[in-house]
Amino acid sequence: MASEILRREQTDKSTTQPQLEQGMHPSFLNVLIQKKSIKEKTAGIKHRIGVYSAKGGVGKTTVAVNLAYALSEMGLSVGLLDADIDCPNVTFFMGINTVIPQDYPLKPVVKDGIKVMSTALFIEDKEKPIMWRGPMKGKMLREFFENTSWGDLDYIIIDLPPGTSDTPLSLMQLLDLDGILLVTTPQSIAAKNAIRSGYMAKRMNIHLFGVVETMSGNSPAGALHVSKVLNTDLLGTIKYDEKFNECSDIGKVPFLTEKHIHDAFEDIAKKLSSLGKKTSS
Repeated sequence: MASEILRREQTDKSTTQPQLEQGMHPSFLNVLIQKKSIKEKTAGIKHRIGVYSAKGGVGKTTVAVNLAYALSEMGLSVGLLDADIDCPNVTFFMGINTVIPQDYPLKPVVKDGIKVMSTALFIEDKEKPIMWRGPMKGKMLREFFENTSWGDLDYIIIDLPPGTSDTPLSLMQLLDLDGILLVTTPQSIAAKNAIRSGYMAKRMNIHLFGVVETMSGNSPAGALHVSKVLNTDLLGTIKYDEKFNECSDIGKVPFLTEKHIHDAFEDIAKKLSSLGKKTSS
């Protein structure tokens, strides 16, 4: 897959030689060209939502997967992109073991009516590490939008990796996101990193839909702190429950099997879809 991406990159450079506007840095022009291309290729996607935190292990994938199912149950067409290029986990959570052809355009796997794309779909040995530097991850991210047949979607949910550089930065630069959904836990360090994530989104002029607290206890202190500092909404709390671990270990989605989990994500999805309509109007 890496060699094919490099080949396509070289072909694109040899066939497209844009003219620089006076005073414009070449790297900035390149971003504008890529952004325009992605916008054209994803014209059939109505809403683009990132699920994000700078800290790992807070439940971003859990939120992204179960939120996608909640939106799908509402009768909406949904795509789910695992943008954690080197450590993809969405397929594990959904019980997808498929390896897809590396033919262009790339075709998402459809599971329970949801279109799914991930670098994990190109690897037979799922425990094999993907050891790519930042530029290669950025190129792979563009493949997911410029050369993937998403078709018409009401929503695409993007499970972002942790951190505030490389893939999250590229995605915020290149994709016209409707907004970001922040994820935190009750831990103070998780809240601090969610705040960092929120400030990054604000600097990139990305709308914040709000915060979801996972592994929550009696009071969502972490999410309340994040929402207050960033002046955004608390969209919901997901109580700590071993069912999440049990389900993910066997590739089952808890939204489909546990009523209290179903109801919590259904409530978040309804709020999010309502906020999405407001931002697009």
